[in-house]
Amino acid sequence: NIGGNKLLAAGNQRRGIWGDIVIGAALGPVFSSCSPTYFILLAAVLPAHPLAGLAYLLAYVVGLALLLGLIAIAGQKLVDKLGMASDPRGWLKRAIGALFLLLGIAIIFGLDKKLQAALPSWAFGATSIEQSIDQYTNPAGMPGSNATTTDADITTAPSALTLAEKAVRYQKAPELAQADAYLNTDGKPINLAQYKGKDVVLIDFWTYSCINCLRTIPYLTTWYGKYKDQGLVIIGVHTPEFSFEHQESNVADALKRLGITYPVALDNEYQTWNTFGNQFWPHEYLIDIDGYIVHDHIGEGGYDETEKAIQAALAERAERLGMDASGIATSTASFADPDLQAVQSPETYFGASRNQYLGNGTPASIGTQDFTLPTTAPYANTLYLGGSWDMELENATAAGADNTVLYYYSAHDVDFVASADAPTAVKVLRDGKPVGAAAGTDVDPVTSTVTIQGQRLYNLIHDETPGPHTIELQIEGSGLHAYTFTFG
Repeated sequence: NIGGNKLLAAGNQRRGIWGDIVIGAALGPVFSSCSPTYFILLAAVLPAHPLAGLAYLLAYVVGLALLLGLIAIAGQKLVDKLGMASDPRGWLKRAIGALFLLLGIAIIFGLDKKLQAALPSWAFGATSIEQSIDQYTNPAGMPGSNATTTDADITTAPSALTLAEKAVRYQKAPELAQADAYLNTDGKPINLAQYKGKDVVLIDFWTYSCINCLRTIPYLTTWYGKYKDQGLVIIGVHTPEFSFEHQESNVADALKRLGITYPVALDNEYQTWNTFGNQFWPHEYLIDIDGYIVHDHIGEGGYDETEKAIQAALAERAERLGMDASGIATSTASFADPDLQAVQSPETYFGASRNQYLGNGTPASIGTQDFTLPTTAPYANTLYLGGSWDMELENATAAGADNTVLYYYSAHDVDFVASADAPTAVKVLRDGKPVGAAAGTDVDPVTSTVTIQGQRLYNLIHDETPGPHTIELQIEGSGLHAYTFTFG
C-alpha cells in the first residue's frame, strides 16, 4: 500500500500519458486482486493447466491493459476539452460530489439492495469470460463443483413474508420454454403457470449420462413419492450434453431404468436452460406457490437443506390453501453418498473438441490416428489410447480389431460413457489384473468383462479403496464409441 501511494503521488505530479501509465501501475495490483476473473485464473486454471492458465492470464492482462490505456487517454482528452467543467470548484464537480453523497446515503439505508432485487438477474451476472473460465476449470457434472446459492435459501418461513417482501428477497421463476417432447405426461405440454397458486414445483436440470445427475435421482424419486400428494410437483428438464441424448427413445429408456415417474421435458435446444440462465448439471430450483425461486442448489450434496426447503414451501402452501400441514414429513431422506473428497481425477473426454487430457497422439485433431501405449509408467489423470482410433468431435471410435484404453486415476468409482454399433465385449483390468470384487455394476466380476452397446453410462469399477490405480480397457473388435470417463 505504501509503495502504491508513492506511485500514485508520482503519477499525479507527472502530466500526460506517462503520468497515466504510472497511476495505472499503482492501481493495477489493487484492481487485479479484486477482479473475480483474475482470481479464477490464479486459483483454478493456472494450477490445473499451467500453459492454458498462462495463456489466459496473458490475454487477460493484455486486454485489460489496452482497455485501461484507452480509457486513460480518452479521459485525459475529454478533461482537456471540458474547460470550465473540469474546474475543481465548478458546477460539474459539485454535481458529481452531490451524486456520490446521495449514493452513500442510499447504501447506508439499504436502498441499493432493493434496487438490485427489482432489476433483472442478468444485470448483475458474471461476465462471459468468467463463465467460460468457470466451465473450463469446473466442467458441468465434475465432482467438487457443488455449491449452494445462499441468497435463495429459505431463512425465514415463507408464510411469514408478504408478497412485497418476497419480491425483494426472491426472484420470480421464468416460464418453461416449449419442449421438444414431454415424457410421463401422456405427451401433454406442461408449464409453470398451471401450478402457480396451487402447488410447489421443483425444477431439476439434468442429463441421463451425467454421473452427478444420476446420483441425485434417488433423492428426487424419494421426494416425489413422499410429497406428491401434499402439493409437490417435480419437473425434470433434460438438457443433453451429447448428441445421442437428444433422442427421445434413449431418454425414455433411461427414465424406465432409473424409476423416474415425474414429468420430464426434453430441452434439446437449451431454450429453458437459457431462460433460467443455467450453467450446470444438476441444478435444482424450488419454486413456491407464488412462483418465486425460494431455494436452489448446484451439483450434488445439500440434500437435507433442499428437503427442508421443500417442507417449508409445502407448509406455506397448506396454510395458504387452508389445509392441514401436520401430515407433512419433518424427516429427511438419506442415502449412501459417494466420498467426493477422494475424487482426484477430472471428467476426461475422448472427443477431439475436449480431449485436452490425451497423453499420446494429437489432441483436438479430427480423423484416424494410430496410438501406441507408453512403455513407462503413465502420468496421473492422463488418457492413453492404443490401436487405431477415429477421433470425432464428441467421441473416439475404435477403428481397429485390437484397441485399448489406459488411465491412471484416483477415485472409488470409474464410469464410462460409451456405445457400440453391435454388442461389444470389453475386458476391464485394474492395475493389470481382473477387477474381481472391485467390479462395477455393469461388469461381470467373474469374467471381468462389460458388454457395451446402448448409448449410456457404464459403471466399470466400484472400489472401497480410492486409489491411485490404473484402469485398462481391452476392446474386442471395432465400432465402440468412447465419450468420457467420470469418477466418483
